[in-house]
Amino acid sequence: MKILCVAEKNSIGKAVANILGGGRVRTSNSTYKYVKNYEFSFNFPQFGNCNVVMTSVAGHLTGLDFPDNYAWGKCNAGKLFEAPVKFSMSKEQTQIAKNIENLSRGCDRLMIWTDCDREGEYIGKEILDAARKGNPNLTVQNTMRAQFSHLERNHILKAAREPKQLDVNAISAVGTRQELDLRTGAAFTRFLCDVFKRYRDAKMVDLVSYGSCQFPTLGFVVDRYKRVQNFVPEEFWFLDVSVKKDNKTVRFSWKKSRLFDRVAAVVLYENCMKSDRGTITNVKSSPTSKWRPLPLTTVELQKSCSLYFKMSAKESLECAEKLYQAGFLSYPRTETDIYPRAMDLKALIEKQKDDTEWGTYAQGLLNDDKFQTPRAGRHNDEAHPPIHPVNHVNLGPGCTLKANEKKVYEFVVRHFLASCSKDAKGSSTNVEMIWGSETFNASGLHVLETNYLDVYKYQTWKSTNELPKFEMNETVKLNSAELKSGKTSAPNLMTEAELIALMDANGIGTDATIAEHIDKIANRQYITKVTKQRKSFLVPTTLGMGLVDGFEELNLKNSLTKPFLRKSLEDELKQICEGRKPKETVAHEMIELYRESFALSVQHQNVILDAYQHNRRNLGQEVV
Repeated sequence: MKILCVAEKNSIGKAVANILGGGRVRTSNSTYKYVKNYEFSFNFPQFGNCNVVMTSVAGHLTGLDFPDNYAWGKCNAGKLFEAPVKFSMSKEQTQIAKNIENLSRGCDRLMIWTDCDREGEYIGKEILDAARKGNPNLTVQNTMRAQFSHLERNHILKAAREPKQLDVNAISAVGTRQELDLRTGAAFTRFLCDVFKRYRDAKMVDLVSYGSCQFPTLGFVVDRYKRVQNFVPEEFWFLDVSVKKDNKTVRFSWKKSRLFDRVAAVVLYENCMKSDRGTITNVKSSPTSKWRPLPLTTVELQKSCSLYFKMSAKESLECAEKLYQAGFLSYPRTETDIYPRAMDLKALIEKQKDDTEWGTYAQGLLNDDKFQTPRAGRHNDEAHPPIHPVNHVNLGPGCTLKANEKKVYEFVVRHFLASCSKDAKGSSTNVEMIWGSETFNASGLHVLETNYLDVYKYQTWKSTNELPKFEMNETVKLNSAELKSGKTSAPNLMTEAELIALMDANGIGTDATIAEHIDKIANRQYITKVTKQRKSFLVPTTLGMGLVDGFEELNLKNSLTKPFLRKSLEDELKQICEGRKPKETVAHEMIELYRESFALSVQHQNVILDAYQHNRRNLGQEVV
């Protein structure tokens, strides 16, 4: 038999071919210069020894578009909600599809080796459609689907020997999402461009585009910026009390924290000042822990790299992708924070035991009874395990990885080792004191075992000054007691790590696309980055502010700048994936919601332009 295998990228196809072919692989050119064909033999359990040809695509094989008579300027933008759609192919996609068509003619079976996520399933269907042009006997039912999450040899062999079928529900979900993104994106983008062209300074605006994930993402940034700009500090008052015992001064915190009523604060303070002594009413010492990290997801990787290395979400994901394609990391696009029970974690730790930086720690996990089964999170996408190292990389002299790739690899390894470690252990002491009518608390921490923190250098946990020994009902003399004032401080501007967390929590984008949406609104000049005290923040431009203000002033029933409408779509797509709702129903219902918002936007389009002009006058910020 002859089997045609198709991967999502040439680098993956080459790596899989070398594993399955045992290094005995013949390479030839395809009809597209960046895709090679690899021929070898492999023994499939169900077919025996087979001739195999492995090729690849370069992402999606098709795009979705409107017929020519619905092109820009040829129809009213509102017509795009009901216009027919067609599949289109670029010159490169046509060349790649032709290669698959040619190879399929002599093949008995097709095996898909695309990434194991929704998009990968859809690309698998695109590959099947191309292959059927050369071999109509190939069907969804007899097409094999390899499920894999990294390029370790035994894992790839298992994927080849135990194939699944394409997930037709996931394919339908992606098709639905593509159609909705096309219709809503094209309709609103054409509408907005038309509105801004009529503005006398329209030369400053290149392309005013809309995306159902872009606008809520922008909305988060604008909302935080407004909270900062509109913040008015308030004065507050608080009781600041300390006790000195055994030559140690202990500061006690007021249980009420602070009051915004000065008169009330003065009354309480004067009442307490009738005595210069307090009474210890509770002393409690208890063990405490600082938990080791959960297994690593894409979102946590992006947040951490932004926080620790000042990398954008796009940069960190690109680095992780390259490390995956090189066989160093597992597949980096995953929502899963639970390791599969069958996963041999100690074998992965074993590969790190000779590293000059963390090898000794890895050996300790294996030999000194320091290993602990990782915590289990609540998310499992049923497609990929958490991100983890697959093979060891020496990051010392001679390493060919780029600087950011080294940082990402080291972070993933240290995170993985930390997740397989014990929590840090400590002892916490809390003391409660009553002075007058008010209650105060003091606490102390003594760290006993650092455990995972020995390898996870990105976090710290340190002992505080040890508290003196207090006894229940003990009367203590106050060392100081003052009524002090302060002012509330404004929230910080939005960091990229915070934006990623907000998008994830509100269902805007997926682990695989969050980085793209942030990058898109930056490229569209809706947001920009500013640096304050060596920290990077995201702020909206005048155009970004104007768009959000304009659409908010429309008071749409389904806001385009809030996360709820897009989150609703993501929930509907999950129902398609689970087989609980047909594609056609979801598409119709969601299109009608967006069509209603579009009609009102067109009707009140001057509100959007007025909002932009208002921000332009008041902020004086150029859109370049």
